[in-house]
Amino acid sequence: MHIRPYREADEAAVVSLWQACGLTRPWNDPHKDIARKLTVQRELFLVGELEGCIVASVMAGFDGHRGWVNYLAVAPQLQGQGHGAALMQRIEERFLALGCPKVSLLVRSTNSAVLAFYRRLGYAVDDAVPLGKRLIPDAPAP
Repeated sequence: MHIRPYREADEAAVVSLWQACGLTRPWNDPHKDIARKLTVQRELFLVGELEGCIVASVMAGFDGHRGWVNYLAVAPQLQGQGHGAALMQRIEERFLALGCPKVSLLVRSTNSAVLAFYRRLGYAVDDAVPLGKRLIPDAPAP
């Protein structure tokens, strides 16, 4: 897999990938998420290509205190082949180059396969409760 920075022409393929991986939710517009990301640290938005097709993605950011990983996705038929780990390694390298001391991410508690994937990469559950507040609605709440 070839890892490269996201390009605007990748939008439809990336959104389709996220949908295939079950990452989208009705209250989050993935197109708006991409547009917002392109205004901040776009170098931390990567895609993986195989034979010219987008098969993986990761969107990350560093706030000066910790790095955050969002939208790590690998096409379902290619999962388990090391592509997700390769993207995480590349993002961790970019975080280290920025002086980032810690990486955080959110995984739904019911997603045991993804939790196991991150544990294999050395991630552990933090003793914290995620809280959120929507400031700009993308769509009506369910």
